[in-house]
Amino acid sequence: MELNLEQIPRVKNISKATFLKNYFKPQKPVVIENLIEDWPAYTKWSLDYIEELAGDKEVPLFGNRPISSEYKFNEPHARMKMKEYIQLLKSGPTGYRIFLYNILKEVPALQNDFKYPDIGLKLLKKLPFLFFGGENSKVFMHYDIDYANILHFHFEGEKQCILFPPSETRYLYKIPHALISHEGIDFENPDFEKWPALAQAKGYIANLKHGEVLYMPEGYWHQMTYITPGFSMSIRSVPKQFSNLSKAVYNLVVMRHFDNFMRKIRGEKWMLYKNSKAITKTHKKNNISLN
Repeated sequence: MELNLEQIPRVKNISKATFLKNYFKPQKPVVIENLIEDWPAYTKWSLDYIEELAGDKEVPLFGNRPISSEYKFNEPHARMKMKEYIQLLKSGPTGYRIFLYNILKEVPALQNDFKYPDIGLKLLKKLPFLFFGGENSKVFMHYDIDYANILHFHFEGEKQCILFPPSETRYLYKIPHALISHEGIDFENPDFEKWPALAQAKGYIANLKHGEVLYMPEGYWHQMTYITPGFSMSIRSVPKQFSNLSKAVYNLVVMRHFDNFMRKIRGEKWMLYKNSKAITKTHKKNNISLN
C-alpha cells in the first residue's frame, strides 16, 4: 500500500490571471516548466558554476542525525568550504545538505542571473534562499514557520517533492510545538500498520528537473528527496490569509522560543513527550485504536 498521492498539475507557461485564478486563490500547487527559460540562470546555474563563484565560502551543512534536545533545529551539523562540499556531492550519495543559504548576502553576483516572476505574488525580494542536496538525501516532512507562498526553482539534476495541504495535518503525526511530522515515518515507504492515519492523507507528488518551478501554497507540508545531486532556490510571499499570518507570527514570536526553552530545561524527556503526544493525539483525532 502506498500513500494517496496525485501528480501535481503541470503547465508549460502561465499568465498572471490564470495563476491567480487557478492556483493562488484556491491554494493549489502547480509545476511551471518554462517560466525561467529567459533567465541567465537557466543556462548558467550548475554545481560547477556555484563552485566557481563561491568555492572558498565556508558553508553550514545539515545531515540526517535524529532530532534531539542537544541541538537547535537550525544548528549546523558540520562545516566545510563550498568547493569541498560540491566535490562531496559529485563523489556519491551523501546525507549532507545546505538550506536557507542567503545568496544576496553570501554570493551577491548570483542576483544578476535571475529576476522576480510577475505572476501576481508580492515576492519578498530580500529573501531568496538556496538549498543543496546530494543523491538520496532527504528533507524531512515539514511546513514553513512563516506560512509563506513559495516559488521553488530547481537546478541541475532531479528532485522529488511530496506535498500535503494543511487540511491533511490531522493524519500526518504532527509533533506538538514544532513544524514537523514524526521523524520515524518513511514517507516513501510508509508502514501503515505503525502509522495507520497516513492511509487517510491525500497529497501531491512531482519530480522537478532543471529549470522547473514548483508553486507551494501557504502552510503546505513538503518533503524533498534529491534523486541526483542538485540545488534549488526559493522565493517567498507573505500569507494571503489573515489566519495563516497570525499563525506565522505565533510561530516566530512564541512557539519556537517556548520549544527551545523546554528543550533546555527538560532535555530528552521533552522530545520523548512530544513524539509520544504526536501519536496519541493523531490516533485520538481519527478514532484509531491499536489495541
